[in-house]
Amino acid sequence: MDFDWMKHPGLSGIDPAKLAMLQSLAAQGRGKSQSEMLPFLMAAASSAQKEGKQFTPDELSMIVEVLKSGKTAEEAAQIDKMMNLVKMMRK
Repeated sequence: MDFDWMKHPGLSGIDPAKLAMLQSLAAQGRGKSQSEMLPFLMAAASSAQKEGKQFTPDELSMIVEVLKSGKTAEEAAQIDKMMNLVKMMRK
């Protein structure tokens, strides 16, 4: 799996433990269908919260922007859609 996005300078201010967790989640999520991703991400977020490992809103925004870089407009829109669903489910 290609984790070059993890070397993006915008991520340099994020705690290395959080980035390691993110890398692990990316590896675990590989190959999951779109319908499987939302429940997977929600479970991961709940687990991280219980462990006290939460990303700040600024960290999440930066991660999403890094993930969207180099993607097609359609892929970027899918990422935005997924993030909006996650935000709605957290309310």
